[in-house]
Amino acid sequence: MRRLTVAALASLSLATAAAEAAVSEAEFEQLKADMARLTQRVGTLEAENRRLREASETAVSEVQLVRSEVDQARRSPPGGHWSDTIKLYGDYRYRYEEIDVGARDTRTRHRIRARAGLVAQLSSELEVGLGLAAGNESPRSGNITLGSGGTSKDLFLNLAYARWQPFDGGYLMAGKMANTFYRTQGSGLLWDSDYTPEGIAFGWAGQGLFLNSAAIWLESDSNRANETTYWGLQGGVSLQPANNLTLTAGAAYFDLPVRGESVFFGEPDEFFGNSFSCTEPGTSAGCVYLNDYEELELFADLTVAGLPLPLTFFVDYVQNLDADEFDSGWLAGAKLGNTAAAGSWQLGYQYEDVEADATFGLLRDSNVGGGGTDISGHKFTGKYAVARHWVLGVTWYLNNESGENATGRGTDFDRVVFDSVFKY
Repeated sequence: MRRLTVAALASLSLATAAAEAAVSEAEFEQLKADMARLTQRVGTLEAENRRLREASETAVSEVQLVRSEVDQARRSPPGGHWSDTIKLYGDYRYRYEEIDVGARDTRTRHRIRARAGLVAQLSSELEVGLGLAAGNESPRSGNITLGSGGTSKDLFLNLAYARWQPFDGGYLMAGKMANTFYRTQGSGLLWDSDYTPEGIAFGWAGQGLFLNSAAIWLESDSNRANETTYWGLQGGVSLQPANNLTLTAGAAYFDLPVRGESVFFGEPDEFFGNSFSCTEPGTSAGCVYLNDYEELELFADLTVAGLPLPLTFFVDYVQNLDADEFDSGWLAGAKLGNTAAAGSWQLGYQYEDVEADATFGLLRDSNVGGGGTDISGHKFTGKYAVARHWVLGVTWYLNNESGENATGRGTDFDRVVFDSVFKY
């Protein structure tokens, strides 16, 4: 642009020299002034052009830097130090209980449950978890009874899993993990709260909907006679049908093909209430399950807010589509209040009736009626939050009965439990 300007000025100078005789001195001075202003304007425009070009190049560099940082953040864990990626959590529970079964003497015992876990957040989409528990090998109880002269207590692997979030709201998990199926208000109709499944789980939640599925190994070793995998699919909705009302409801199907299989945990004739047969009646030889468990579950809970304390009603129902008799179970109850803050409290009531082959006994609640299936009875609870992370509770299992389907006459089973729970 400057070359064109100089050429123009030169041409104009020649023209001016040729016309000097015809142009007055005043006109010539005015022409030179106009030329000076034009030259200054050209210089200003060129400087502005350079400034804009440099600013554009800087902006592009900054955008590229931001993109690089975002990509790095997505690939890397949060924080600048490895310790920022690790989360420690756990709980400790001290329990005292009294158990009254039939005509037996009342049994009392002191028990503890201690659990601790680590979660490593490898990236925003990927985590790995590890959990340990002091207790026993049972898949549905982490309790250990104090005694034996103060002997050291066993420590078990309670969790070991990887969790990946392939897209928003979705998850894929593999290993020994927390139960991913929704349990209405912690219902123990199908699963005990301490049960940690072992297998692969996949699910999604969003826009008031949720979907959970899993393939779980009861026994994965092909060298074992009772190698068995079960699977389940669950779907539901969570919505607000009116102001101050929240409704969660859904259905699930679980297929446990255990007919003809021996026990997966416990003594050879310990089927936790489920029907079984043995090759030598009256002994524990060759005992196997009589049914598969094709469980259809329906559940719902309704929470009423806007009251002095939140109030929740819940119901859970299951039917084993494979069994010819003793094939259904249900529970229903209500909860008032919560223990979310220091000084808060909660009261609860529940009644359940679970027939012998309604669901797979090994995995369900270990407390009502002594645990397993073929039970019925009432459950009253009360909790008080001494501090944010410390809750005292009492649970009374009243007029529970067990074994009526198997023997034709149930056995009375009552229990009172006092808990002190600390979480961190």
